[in-house]
Amino acid sequence: QVQLVESGGGLVQAGGSLRLSCVASGRTFSSYAVGWFRQAPGKEREFVAAISRRGARTYYSDSVKGRFTISRDNAKNTVYLQMNSLKPEDTANYYCAADQRLNLWSTPSATGNEFGYWGQGTQVTVSS
Repeated sequence: QVQLVESGGGLVQAGGSLRLSCVASGRTFSSYAVGWFRQAPGKEREFVAAISRRGARTYYSDSVKGRFTISRDNAKNTVYLQMNSLKPEDTANYYCAADQRLNLWSTPSATGNEFGYWGQGTQVTVSS
């Protein structure tokens, strides 16, 4: 079992940057695939980015590709989401999710239902 805690959200102007962190409890974090998802008010949860267990494979949604970068430091039990060139439409609550069963040979589903563990989320607000 793993517990996930997100941080790094906040208010930023359009064009700015933020780095989100997802810190996991437990000693076997390197055996978990991790994804970032977001949900804006009145909208369904959507996939943002994902990374395989050792970071060899990464996936991005079309809406963030080229602007966001996912990475991980297994020694620190942490996955990062570097977000650059932020837009007002990036405003949402951002969640990290993890699962030990996933090999991540392809892009995760839009809702991330294949991930068994979720954090509480961190709010990102981008002003125009």
